[in-house]
This record gives sequence, C-alpha cells and structure tokens, in this order.
Amino acid sequence: MKKYILIIFLGLSIPNINAQQITIDDPLRLAVDNITGTARFRGMSGAFGALGGDLSAITQNPAGSVFFNNNFGTITASNYNSKNISNYFGTTTKRNDSSLDLNQIGAVFVFKDASGTSDWRKFSLAINYENTSNFDNSTFIAGTNPYNSIGNYFVDIAQGIELDYLKNFYFEQLPFNMQQAYLGYDTYIFDAFEPNNNENIDYFTNIPSGGNYYQENSSVTSGYSGKLTTNFATAYKDILMLGVNLNFHFVDIRRSLSIYESNNNPLYDSGSTISRLRFDNNINTLGNGFSFNLGAIVKPTDYLRVGLSYESPTWYRLTDDITQGVATRSENNPEGNLNPTSFQPTIVYEPYKIQTPDKWTGSLAFIYQKKGLLSLDVSRKDYSTTRIKPKNEYIGLNSYMSNVLDDAIEVRLGGEYKIKQVSLRAGYRFDQSPYKVDQAFGDLTGYSGGIGYTFGENRIDLAYTYEHRNMNQALISSGMNDLARISRFNNNVTLSYSINF
Repeated sequence: MKKYILIIFLGLSIPNINAQQITIDDPLRLAVDNITGTARFRGMSGAFGALGGDLSAITQNPAGSVFFNNNFGTITASNYNSKNISNYFGTTTKRNDSSLDLNQIGAVFVFKDASGTSDWRKFSLAINYENTSNFDNSTFIAGTNPYNSIGNYFVDIAQGIELDYLKNFYFEQLPFNMQQAYLGYDTYIFDAFEPNNNENIDYFTNIPSGGNYYQENSSVTSGYSGKLTTNFATAYKDILMLGVNLNFHFVDIRRSLSIYESNNNPLYDSGSTISRLRFDNNINTLGNGFSFNLGAIVKPTDYLRVGLSYESPTWYRLTDDITQGVATRSENNPEGNLNPTSFQPTIVYEPYKIQTPDKWTGSLAFIYQKKGLLSLDVSRKDYSTTRIKPKNEYIGLNSYMSNVLDDAIEVRLGGEYKIKQVSLRAGYRFDQSPYKVDQAFGDLTGYSGGIGYTFGENRIDLAYTYEHRNMNQALISSGMNDLARISRFNNNVTLSYSINF
C-alpha cells in the first residue's frame, strides 16, 4: 500500500517533459534536397529552372508546365543503390543497399486561346507525385574505442534523477530522459552510490575503466518522403510565364538501430561488472506537411530563357513511436545472455513540427534551334532558419541549429543534344554543406548522364546518376563524442515512359 501511495506522490512531481530526443539529423533528413523525378530531369542533374517542359521541372519552377504543347503524362521507376564505407578508430567496414521503386507519376493538361484575342494565350494544369527522398539505407560501424564506453550515455543522463523514479515507476510512466536512465539502471549498467537512499541523484558505472571497448553500430533505415503537387501556369504573349504550386507532403521513415559493446577489462571487487551490452532502438516517424512554390520564366528571345522561383518552407507535423531495449552480460553472472533483448513497451510521443528553410533559385537556359540546350540553376537555402516546434520544448536544439548551420548554395548544370529521334544528356550537381564547418556533413558532388528516344507520340528515357558525400556519425547521441567517418556513394538508374495525349 505504501508503494502505491509513493507512486501517486511521485507522479505528481515528475517533470513535464513529453518530448522525445530529437537531434539535428532529424530536420536535416527532410530539409536537404535530393535529385528525384523523371529520367530526363535526372539525366540533366535537375537543371530545369528556366526550361520547363518536364513534369519534374515544375518542382523547380512552376511556370515550366506552360511550355508543354500538348497534354502529356509520364511514369517513372528507379533503382536505388547506396554504398556506405565507414572508418572508426582505424577499422573500415562497408554496407551496400539496393531497392526498386515506382517514384514518379503525373500529367499536365494544356489549354490554348483559339480565338487569338487575348494576350494570355495559354494556361496549363498539372498534377504530379514523386518521392522526394528514398530512405532505404544502412550503415555498419565497428572498431575498438580506446577511450569511452557506450554505457556513458546511460550514466550521464541519469545524473540528477532521483532514484525513486527509477525504482518505483514503470518505463511507460516516465518522460524520455528518465526512460533512458531506467534502461541503464534496470540492466545494472550503473548503480547509486548509496542504494538505500531513494533520493540519491549520483551514480557510478558498472562498466570497468581502462578503454579498449569493442563497439558496433548497425543502422537500417527504410521508407520515403513524397510530394503531391498541383500546378497552375499561364503564358503572357509567349514572353512571360507565371506559375504556382501547392504541395502536399507525406513522410514514412522506419529506423532500426543496434549498438553493441564488449570489453575484457578487470572485474570490480564488488557489485556487477558489465562485460557486454546491446542497446536496440526501433523508431517510426509518420506525418505530413505543406509547402508552395511561385515561379516566373522570361523568354526574351527564342534561344534564351531566364527563370526565378521561390519555394516556401515545408511545414511538417510528425509523430514518432519508439521501442527500446537493453541487454547486458555481467562477468559476475556468466549465465547472463545478450539474446534476446528485452524490449520495453512501445511509446507513442506527442506530435511535433519541423519547419524547413525556404529556397530561392535563379536559372538561365540557352537553346540552340531544336538541336541542343544548356541550362544552369543556382539555389540558396539558409539552413540556420530550420525550426522544431513547440519552441519551448526545443529551445536548446533550435539555438544550436542557428549557431552551427549556415547558408548553402546548390549549383545544377545540364545539357541535352538531339540527333533525330535520340536525345543525349549530361549533368553536374554541387550541393554545399548546410553546416558552417562541413566536417559533420560534407558537400555533395554529383554527375549524371542519360539518353532518350522518341517514337510517335511516345518517349522513353533512361538516366544514370552518381553522388558522393562524406559525413560524421556518432554511435550514440550523447555520453561520448567519438565519431565514425562515413563516405556515402549513391548510384541510381531511372527509366521513364512518356506519352502525348
């Protein structure tokens, strides 16, 4: 009876912390752009801001849909291949992933002024869906850390938390930081200096010191983010083209993270000595969002086009659910086993909001008769304006993003040359790191090539894209700052089928 009275009393005093742990990687996962869409668009590295005439081009500049001469539809499938090479304290590991996806489908409807009495001679309506990101990816990091144990995460987060909360509450009754401490205390990773004092707020680790901790981090991510675009564009005297998009975003991300550590350091004289531990997390993120685009293209001559477009922030509303479990083995209890991990109940956290940066793009295209073209896009994003809401729950993270993130420039260059029914394409892309110091998440360099063939009212296009970026990855979010260096390579093949109707 006394225990239940204590639980009720303590329940009234638990800090009101409903927010889960969100890191800077979570908003950047949605804020950083990827080249997706049709094969023609990808074959020219997405340099379509002043060109139009492609269903994915309207995501760059909504005025581009008015360059279609007829009703037009496209469907696209892509093969995604990613390779991650990790280096952690001198140990190199690799992981490859491949997936096939139907990533784009859309159509545009063109209406012309047959009377010839209006200066607004044409307008278009389009609807297009495409995956803005394919998250199918995995990394495997392994190496011997000479300094820090993963167990520091649990010990550090527990400091200052009264022992009563860890002993007398169920996992699902606690806010996030106490849940993490509960996981460590429940599996003997740490103990209180005075275990008989339930108000104790100081803890010591049961993982022996001495370094040389063998550690692994296995991360598997799947899912996508997608965007449904409704578009309207119009042309004034075939010189000025204006357009607007309303975009509806969808997010479905599923992550599985398993962290393992072992050591052969000397046993403590008393208590438990943890020789192995595994920390497993399954995190699902679901949600939706909204954004809009405005764009204009000026065609002063038949061979020159100039474009300017604005993309608003995307306002996401997301919900996470997390399932966690810790397993340990103590050398004082050789019968202990790490498998299977005992998972705690799944926790569904309160919804939160992410606001990504807005984006400005200036474009220039040169068109040589009907044989070839060269197109350039330059975009700017200020990633330091990225925000997570409710603001009062993420003051620290929002302040951190304002300080470490910066303006970033993206350059896309693409060309196309036609030989009768065949079109040859190539492109280059440079995307600057969103960080002021790009060691954490480096610049991206990409190249592309493609070919298209027109037959009758139909066209088939094939594209290949290559991208490379270096980045740092922490094995765990806090308690140790040792980083693995990741080299990520993406090799994608895209096939589109288009028809005039």
